[in-house]
Amino acid sequence: MLFTEEQVSRYDRDGYVLVNQLFTRYEIDLLLQEVEGGDRVAGSTYSTDDSSGLKAKLAIWFELGPDLWSAVSTSPRLVHNVSKLLGEDAAFFHGKVMMKEARSGGAWEWHQDYGYWYDQGFIYPNMISVFIALDAATQENGCLQVLRGSHKLGRLEHGKVGSQTGADGRRIHHIESMFELVHCEMEPGSALFFHSNLLHSSAPNLSDRHRRTFVSCYNAVSNPQIEGERFKRYDICPVGTDDLMNKA
Repeated sequence: MLFTEEQVSRYDRDGYVLVNQLFTRYEIDLLLQEVEGGDRVAGSTYSTDDSSGLKAKLAIWFELGPDLWSAVSTSPRLVHNVSKLLGEDAAFFHGKVMMKEARSGGAWEWHQDYGYWYDQGFIYPNMISVFIALDAATQENGCLQVLRGSHKLGRLEHGKVGSQTGADGRRIHHIESMFELVHCEMEPGSALFFHSNLLHSSAPNLSDRHRRTFVSCYNAVSNPQIEGERFKRYDICPVGTDDLMNKA
C-alpha cells in the first residue's frame, strides 16, 4: 500500500493521516508477545511521571537489529509511505513501545515531538512518527489526542511538566481554541503517521484495559543532527520484507 495523493494532501493539511488495519491481528499478537516477554522491551523500559504523578512506561532504542520491532520499522508499509510524506528518503531514528497500563497509566502532556528533537540537535522538523496501536485505543483508556493542523504553528517552546517535556501551558491554553481537537481512537493494527510539529497529548488510563503502542520514528536523510562540533548524517533506512512472521 502506497499513499495516494489525496492522503498526502491530507497529511500536509492536518499534520497526520490515519491508516486502519495496516497490520493484521496475527502480526499485532506477535508484537504483544514481544512486549510481554521480549528482551528488547524488557531491557530498555523506564517510567516517566505526568503532572499528577501517574507513571507512563516507555521502552526506547536507537538501532535496528535482527528482531521483530526492526522488521516493522523497515517494513515497506512504513518506509515507503514515510518517504512519500517526507518528500525524500527516510532514515530510521528510533523505535519505542509506550505502555499505559490499566488503572494506572499516566498522561502525556501536550507537546510536539520536535520539541524534544530540536533540543537533541536536529536542524529541521522534517521528521515523522508512526504510531501503531497494539491494543484498542479509546477515549476511556487514554487514546492519542491531536490538534488538527497545529503543525503549521512551527516549533513551540517546551519545558518540564512532571518528568516529561511539554509545550508552554499558557500558550496551549490559547491555541486549543484555534484548532479542532481530535481523539484518535484506533483498533489494533491501525497506524497514525504524524508530523513532528503536530501538537498531541493523551489522558491517563484509569480504565480496566491496557493501551500499548509501538512508535517508529524517522528523519529525512537531508536533515543533519548537531553532535558537539560536527553534524551527524543519517543513512537511508533499509527496506525489509513484509513477511513479519519470519522474524517472530
